[in-house]
Amino acid sequence: MNDEPGTEEDASTAALRKDRARMARRIARLEETLESVEQIRDTNARLLDRLMGELETERATSQRLLRNVLPQPIIDRLNAGERLIADRYDDVAIVFSDFVGFTEISGRLPVATLVASLNTLFSAFDAACGALGVEKIKTIGDAYMAAAGLPGSSGEPIRAAADLSLAMRAAVRDAGPPWEVRIGLHTGPVVAGVIGTSKFVYDLWGDAVNVASRLEASAPPGSIQVSQVVADAIADAFEFEPRGPIELKGKGPVEASLLLGRR
Repeated sequence: MNDEPGTEEDASTAALRKDRARMARRIARLEETLESVEQIRDTNARLLDRLMGELETERATSQRLLRNVLPQPIIDRLNAGERLIADRYDDVAIVFSDFVGFTEISGRLPVATLVASLNTLFSAFDAACGALGVEKIKTIGDAYMAAAGLPGSSGEPIRAAADLSLAMRAAVRDAGPPWEVRIGLHTGPVVAGVIGTSKFVYDLWGDAVNVASRLEASAPPGSIQVSQVVADAIADAFEFEPRGPIELKGKGPVEASLLLGRR
């Protein structure tokens, strides 16, 4: 039996050193684990930021695409959860245009040339709508329909629609042959609403739409034909050439004038 002094103390010191070494190793492992957790957290934070940025970009893109189909006030109502959108507006000016001889033109122009020309012309119409605060409603083949006086529109509806009509005619004249346009303009009450589920369509219905379409169909090539109510409303700022009564399908004789330009 070893009863030498200090032996027990040396054993305790050695055990303490071992405990301290184990504790140091444990702390080191914990520090490594903590560092790994912080790295993972930072990586996840960066990933989340990137994903949120991509989500915002996609949301903005989808909103821009939707804006090409629907007016902004309608998009806001859909985003707010409204599903059935149907409204009546009493004073909306409707512009309806069609290209003269389009069937013959489409039969002789190369497809790429035809589509490029239509794109150029409709893009010019779109730009004029944006500049004048008029809402493009739709295109149907070579027909183009726009409306002034809907929510989100700016300016006085009939004047804005008249200026749009003149800008559209000027764009077609600048394009030159074989392009020529007829335009009809009328104002009155309409019903507006969104139809469809997989593909939204914002459309207008009513007598104002029908009359504008028929004024366009009966207009001389290269002219803007308006109803008497339109001519009377803006006679102080625009020049007109009266045509007298013309026969409109479903309406009978109607007083009409040709819009010549601004005074």
